[in-house]
Amino acid sequence: MKKLLIFVFFVLLTIPALAKGGQDGATQDTSEVIKLNKQGFDMRLTDPDQTVAAAAKALAVAKKLGYIAGIGESYRVMGVGNYYLEKSVKAIDNFLTALNYFKQLNDLQSEGKVYNNIGNLYRYDDYDMALEFYQKALVIATKLSDDHLKAGLYLNIGNVYYYKKSYNQALNFYNKSNALFTVLKDSVNIVQCIQNEGVIYFNLHQFNLAESLLREANRRAKQLDLNYPVASIDLTLADLYIVQNKFNNAEKIINEGITFSGIAKTEKLQSDFKYIRYQLELKRKNYGLAVSYLYDIYKKDSIANRQSSSAQTTLVREQFTQQARQKENEILLQRQRYDRAMFLGTAIVAGLLTILVGLLINNVKRKAKTNIKLTNLNAEVSRQKDNLDRINHHLEEIIDERTQDLQIKNKKLSEYSSYLSHQIRGPIATLKGLMNLEKEGLVDQPECIRMMNKCVGEIDDKIIEMSDMLHDPRRAGF
Repeated sequence: MKKLLIFVFFVLLTIPALAKGGQDGATQDTSEVIKLNKQGFDMRLTDPDQTVAAAAKALAVAKKLGYIAGIGESYRVMGVGNYYLEKSVKAIDNFLTALNYFKQLNDLQSEGKVYNNIGNLYRYDDYDMALEFYQKALVIATKLSDDHLKAGLYLNIGNVYYYKKSYNQALNFYNKSNALFTVLKDSVNIVQCIQNEGVIYFNLHQFNLAESLLREANRRAKQLDLNYPVASIDLTLADLYIVQNKFNNAEKIINEGITFSGIAKTEKLQSDFKYIRYQLELKRKNYGLAVSYLYDIYKKDSIANRQSSSAQTTLVREQFTQQARQKENEILLQRQRYDRAMFLGTAIVAGLLTILVGLLINNVKRKAKTNIKLTNLNAEVSRQKDNLDRINHHLEEIIDERTQDLQIKNKKLSEYSSYLSHQIRGPIATLKGLMNLEKEGLVDQPECIRMMNKCVGEIDDKIIEMSDMLHDPRRAGF
């Protein structure tokens, strides 16, 4: 008996310790999710691949724990990484999934962050849609007095006005954002504010002030190891130096920008640096080199790509909306089945014919109402499907149109290149022949010099024609 009491006492002491250990383990695991997501988010401007990888690890741990807030944040951070990797379709899928989890938790602050992220996907080519999402997020940030989210939104709204060429409005929002980030001591976003202000002053042709701000932003970005902003800043600085005919400075900053854009793994910036190289060589009058860069640029139609990405982003968002409605239908059907089961159980237990008849009548009425709701919901689903079909058809038309346009441009560029090559090869062949005749003494030297001058003149005319064509592509049929 004594041994039994000792055993029971030991078990009672062990159970609270095990319970405490389990709680500590769960807390530690959730902390790991938070830590991984923070690490991933902080890497977004340095190595977005690492952002996606860290968020994926956090997502696996969060799902294992059933940690809903962690799952939502993991999807959001993954979307941020895919945004900087220019994978907009994956990004919108991540953001909408995150939004569903945050709505389950009624987490307004996280919802506001996601609306801000979705707005960023539209800010380059659909300004109204971008501002709509930013305004949703701003309402939440104001309600929660979230200054950090508010500062980021001011920065992004300023970017939209910059793309709309409303520079004074953009500058106003950048200043408001900079003031808040300074109070919050957010050094990363302060760099972006300084950079954006420099870009505005460049567009306002205040070059000295623009260069000062951009160089300061460049210095701070390098200190913080922010590869993407460094490349982006270098792009504007290169443009600034080309405008001022500071070609050596431009070439140096372009080489630096290409290096950092490669580290950041952003195809758009790498393409932009090819175009800025073309502008530099064109202004230096290195026309052959400029033509080679121009050919690389024509191989990619970035405008069509951006429009296609925007259309795909909208399509994915519409698909998520349709899936949400389908889930509502499923829940409604489940409730209907549950109501029927409860009705039958109640009828059996009660065993009273009068109550049974009453319940049957009530159930028929409820079923009729449910059928009406289902009919309306099915009609809405059909309308949404028609909308998606129209969007899909429009997207295919855009892609076909851009593809045909690109094929025509490539064909004309090839024809023009062959034409110029043929035109220049003739005089060069004549020069080589005259030189051989002169070496063998088969031609009079003054006559040979006269004919060689004529060939050189023809080559010079063709080079001038090439320059004119490059400055006015419409003359070449482009």
